Amino acid sequence: MNVLVTGATGYIGGRLVPYLLDAGHNVRCMTRDPARLALHPWRNEVEVVAADAMDRESLDLAMTGCDAAYYLIHGMASEEKGFAERDRQAAENFAQAAGRNGLSRIVYLGGLGSNGDTLSEHLASRQEVGRVLAKGPTPVTELRAAVIIGSGSMSFEMIRHLTEVLPIMMRPKWVRSLCQPIAIRNVLEILLAVLDDPDPVDRMYDIGGPDILSYEELMQGYAGVAGLRKRFVIPAPLFSMRLSPLFVGLATPLPPNVARPLIESLRHDVIVRGVSPPGFEPETLITYREAVGMALDRIAESAVVTRWSDALLAPALPMPSDPVWAGAMMFNDRRTVQSKAPSEDLFWAVSRIGGEVGYYSMDWAWAVRGWFDRLIGGVGLRRGRRDPEDLRPGDALDFFRVVDVDPAEGRLLLEAEMKVPGSAWFGWMIEEIDEGSELTQIALFVPKGLFGRLYWWVLFPIHAVIWKQMTRRMADIATRRSEFSKRR
Repeated sequence: MNVLVTGATGYIGGRLVPYLLDAGHNVRCMTRDPARLALHPWRNEVEVVAADAMDRESLDLAMTGCDAAYYLIHGMASEEKGFAERDRQAAENFAQAAGRNGLSRIVYLGGLGSNGDTLSEHLASRQEVGRVLAKGPTPVTELRAAVIIGSGSMSFEMIRHLTEVLPIMMRPKWVRSLCQPIAIRNVLEILLAVLDDPDPVDRMYDIGGPDILSYEELMQGYAGVAGLRKRFVIPAPLFSMRLSPLFVGLATPLPPNVARPLIESLRHDVIVRGVSPPGFEPETLITYREAVGMALDRIAESAVVTRWSDALLAPALPMPSDPVWAGAMMFNDRRTVQSKAPSEDLFWAVSRIGGEVGYYSMDWAWAVRGWFDRLIGGVGLRRGRRDPEDLRPGDALDFFRVVDVDPAEGRLLLEAEMKVPGSAWFGWMIEEIDEGSELTQIALFVPKGLFGRLYWWVLFPIHAVIWKQMTRRMADIATRRSEFSKRR
């Protein structure tokens, strides 16, 4: 089949594409920014089209010639007013475009939750999207899942970090709610299987694994698989839904605005109550402990394919090269250093920045900045990296986002996602010279208001020291790597 995949830059979509290719389907990926798929290992096997679900004309171009589509779009982390209305409009546009282009089926991954419960705003929006899609002329298969367990998944990262960071855990009410976790591998198998449904009717399936557990049991189960001691639990009934996301934001890589909808969805039990897809009944699927073990193996092998943070937390900001910045005040700091190492060794040193390697200079200062960022509701440093050396456009890298990366050209550009009074970027460019290579490092900052200007000048003396040391140490490490390679 000719299959359109939306959300291919996200956690689920990025893993679904290889499954579809292995099954022999022709895949077209729809994204607002095709550059974010440039370095995916399957990029040359798919067609990529730039389109936006809010733009009906681009949707028609994306769907032309397609037989079916996966709808994997949802503003999970959106705190902006009207996000539910935008999700509703996007789903309506998509359903109408699917009808105009004669698609045989739409597959949508939504969220579990009983209609009788008072659902959180985000979970209610996800279910409304399913209803809006089903009102269109194209048959819709809606899969409803709760907690998806896999390396890099949002739920898994929350469980993992809460358990590892907290040997003593507080027990707010939501920790006792029941859920039915499902392994990411089973989710992908189900997404692939339902595509072959020949009957032109709408279907709704609840999907979940064989275990029904409370969040407390999820964390204790993780501790058991990870070889940690059983966690001691202190009841905290007054620990409110409003306070919990802030606490989770400090202890895990999830910012409060991401943790909030996840926690709010646990006001009630989210378990399989409806029909499951044929052949994928809960008792036949991977257990929770098996799924945790598989995820930990992936992390240990640095084989995490996608992560929750791959999806942008907000629409992409304009880049410094965009016309919108013409005439805008922009501060910049440029550093140039030369290395005897070839350009590929210098790029290797640059591209390892962040994560376990750190920032080559005053890592304690970066840690303090990350801690403060989380304290005020930012993403902090805990997101780390998807891979210790490989980078792709769209990757989260601590409190940065990879905007552009090109090893062949020796180019890397990061956009800051920490809380700052303005917009900030960090970039590196490498050029070959007669006796090695030359590294240019650029820090760019577009201030917002008077406070943004004060922020730049007050911190500049500290930044200047850090940035100078960064470039020098990158060059030194690249030189040592090159000399070591020659001795071998």
